[in-house]
Order: sequence, then structure tokens, then C-alpha cells
Amino acid sequence: MTHFARRAIGLFALATLSVAPAMAQERVDLATVNKIRDEAMNRSQIMETMSWLTDVYGPRLTASPTTRAAAEWTMKTMAGWGVQNTHLESWPFHYTGWRNDRFALQVTGGNPFTVAAAPRAWSPAPLKGIVKGEALMFVLDSLADTAKFAGKLRGKFAMLSPVPELKAHFTADAQRLTDEELQKLAAQPLPAAGGGGFGGRPAGARPAVTRPSPNDTTFLKFLAKEGVSGILLAARGDFGTVFTDNGAPRVKNPPVVPAVHVSAEHYGRIARMLAKGQSVPMELSMQNTISPDTMSFNVMGEIPGTDPALKDEIVMLGGHFDSWHAGTGATDNAAGSAVMMEALRIFQALGLKPRRTIRIGLWTGEEQGLIGSREYVKAHYGERRGDTVFTKAEYDKFSGYFNVDNGTGKIRGVYLQGNAGVKSIFDAWLQPFWANGAQTITYSNTGGTDHQAFDGVGLPGWQFIQDPVEYGTRTHHSNQDVYERIQADDMKHNAAVVASFVWMTAQRDAKLPRKGGYVLKPAVTP
Repeated sequence: MTHFARRAIGLFALATLSVAPAMAQERVDLATVNKIRDEAMNRSQIMETMSWLTDVYGPRLTASPTTRAAAEWTMKTMAGWGVQNTHLESWPFHYTGWRNDRFALQVTGGNPFTVAAAPRAWSPAPLKGIVKGEALMFVLDSLADTAKFAGKLRGKFAMLSPVPELKAHFTADAQRLTDEELQKLAAQPLPAAGGGGFGGRPAGARPAVTRPSPNDTTFLKFLAKEGVSGILLAARGDFGTVFTDNGAPRVKNPPVVPAVHVSAEHYGRIARMLAKGQSVPMELSMQNTISPDTMSFNVMGEIPGTDPALKDEIVMLGGHFDSWHAGTGATDNAAGSAVMMEALRIFQALGLKPRRTIRIGLWTGEEQGLIGSREYVKAHYGERRGDTVFTKAEYDKFSGYFNVDNGTGKIRGVYLQGNAGVKSIFDAWLQPFWANGAQTITYSNTGGTDHQAFDGVGLPGWQFIQDPVEYGTRTHHSNQDVYERIQADDMKHNAAVVASFVWMTAQRDAKLPRKGGYVLKPAVTP
């Protein structure tokens, strides 16, 4: 999930909304819900799935060989449960895949130590796999300042970041949503009418940065020409946690300059040694695998519907399958993928036969801009241009999409995305889980993950409200995003909630309401 995905955007709507009239009490199949919850809590396989995705396959950068291997295992596993039509649906990524195979950064002189660090995603490896040099503070205010260092950088590890200022932690890293926070969400008004992007991320104010960036091609060319050994960047985080910075492949064929994120504590130590006039010799060992195939894929599977009148209609559940590389992609987002897989396993274990077809979509390319889910929606359902959605034949057969991508924390409710028509329905569906703390319905929107690809073209798509636990403070895109940070009981609860919502969507006589607001036109087939 992206940096902004953890924040609810309460007053932002993607379409013109109308409040639906009061509805009769929604029927809840409590007998089946209880069976689902019993299977989820007492015979769960979700942590075994988590271990395979994280411990065995590890980080799953989009288009990497590791991601493909994990996808093959996922399809085989789901097929073993009886899920049908498991397959990979390809889409063009337009970049190479990347996997880090070997990495170590050492201070080799004085009092040697191993540096806590992680390679930047898609960073080139040193041409010979190992490179040596001395650290040099190279914090510039503007690109013009590079001229002063011409001829002085060969064989140096250029430290481009200011020294981080760390503060004591007086609050716990892990948090549960408080009653007050949940009440505030529940009290949000229906969002005002307005436009929104096609599954885009909410914009956030960021301070202007004028200093040269490692994403700046001109700056990279200067460093490469000068013969630097590598780039060192101060990582966000402390206590040895190394957050990566979404270093997506921003340019084609960038100059060969290895880049590394260094823990705040070790970055500061090196900087202070340099300030005392000490030489800091270093050695970087790094090898990467580059995948020339520029296609990626989504992992798909189905439980076919059985009602002759409804089996062609689709209920979807999903989350993104890709991750960043410093950890093993546990909370972001093997957790969401495992929850959705577990929901399918529960259906099969109980022998449930849905009226509508249930389809899973595990997306890649989410971390690069929701690409996989957006490509899927475009291929199957339609494309939005302004306030017009050019629809395909499957558009009218879609009932709803449920997404999980807020870490390991317990589901506490649902973001309605401004869809007033489903409020009374979801209120009823949540009631069996009230005692477990899931009882909040909010009109608010939340951004930054794959439900927006559906919501952006007027299809019903939702993300669940979850406890943050350690997501923003410790695991989000960091080297601590690992199996040990997963809360097993929360995950079991999440699988039960998701499976119940998906099941009742599949069984109701009518499709779930849509919020409207777009002009719909059939897409013209070339």
C-alpha cells in the first residue's frame, strides 16, 4: 500500500451521490456466517499461507522472478482447494523486473562494522559485484552546486541526505483504533459531490525539495561520470528499521550508480566520524537479477455460481500481491492476499455453493500506481474519461469488490466510499461481528489501494477499516515487514468478516447498489 493508503479522505467523493430511501432489514444468513466464523477461527490455514508467501518466496516486486514463483504456488494452492480457472492474466508493465540476490555494506576501517541498510529497488549493482571507497558527505542545495565537486568524487560513497534527527518514543508503536476515532469515522457526513481520479491516490501536501534527487537523470549522469562508488541515503525510521522510499523504475536505462538506504543510526555514526576528520572506508557487495520480460500479471481464480439466473454475475475479492523488497512483504500485502485466499478456502472447506460467481484478483503493480487492478478493470469493465465511463459487456454483471490492504490489524468496519445505498446492508452484515469490535460504517473514502480502480469507474468497491497496529510506525515498506509482525487472531477474524461479506453478496437476490454519478456509454469495439 502507498504512503497515503492509511488515511481516510472523508470529504472527497468520486461521483455525484444520492441517498437511497430507507430499505427493509437486510437478511443475514446467520447459520452460514457462524459456520464461516468457526472454520476461520478454529481450522485456519492463514498463517501457513503467510509463511509460504513471506518466508519461502519473500519480497514480491512487480515483474520479478520471485513474484512469478509465488504466483505459481498460489495458483497451485488454490486449485488444490477446488478453486477453478486459476490463471495469470498478463498486463504490460513497461519496465524490467528486479530482484536483489546479494547485499552487504561494511565499514572496513577503524572499528569495522556491518551497516544496517537495504538496496534501493531497481538500483543497479556494481559492475563487478563488489565496490570499495570512502564515505563523503555530499548534501547539496541545488544541482548547480555539483560543479564544485567535479573531479573529487571518484571512488567515494556519496551521502546525499542530511543526518536524521531521532526522537524518543513516548507512545507505543502499535495502536488499536480508539472508540473516539471510530465514532469520528461513523459521524462523517456523506461526501460532497465532486470528481475524482481513476483509482488515483489522494494528493498530499509535501514540502518543496530543491536538492538534487537520486531520481534526477541529470544528477545521476553527473555522479556516474565522476565515478562514484555508490549513493548512500538516510532511511526513514529508527531502532534499525529501514524504510525504503518507493524507488520505482522511474527512468529507462539509468546510469549505473548503486544506491543504498542506510539506517538512521548508522548513517548518523558515519556522518559524525567524517565531521571529526576520520576516514570511513567502506565496501559494498551487491548482485541483482534483472528480468527482461516487461509484462506483469494478476493472479485470478473462481468459484463458479450455481444459480441459472445469477451465475454470470460476479462478486470479487482481492488485494495486491506485490510488495517492496527490504522485508518480505508481510503486512503489505501478503496479509491481504492471504485473507482473500483463506476466504476461498473456507467456502470450499464448508462445501458452500454460491449463487453468483466469486472471483479472486491478486494484483501486481499496486506499489507503482494501482496498475494491475486498473488494467484489469479497463480490460473487463470499462474505462473512464472525465465523467463518462465507456463500459464493456461485463459492466452490468458486476455486483461488488472487497479489498484488504491496511496491514495485519483487525477489521473494525467498512469505508463506504460515499455509497449511501449500501449502508443499511453493511450495517446488518456487520452485526454478527459487533462483539469482536467490527461495527463502524463510515461514508468516508479511503485512498491508495485497489478498490479505487473499481470505484473510479462507478463499480461498487470497498476497503475495510482496520486497526493500524505497527503499520505506519514499523512495517510499511520496511525491512521489518516480516512474518513476525503478523497478528494471527486478527487475520483469522479478517478472513471471517471478508468471507461473510462476499458470501452474502453472492447470495442476495439483487446486486449491491451503485452510487451513480457517471454517464455510461458502451465502449466501441475497434
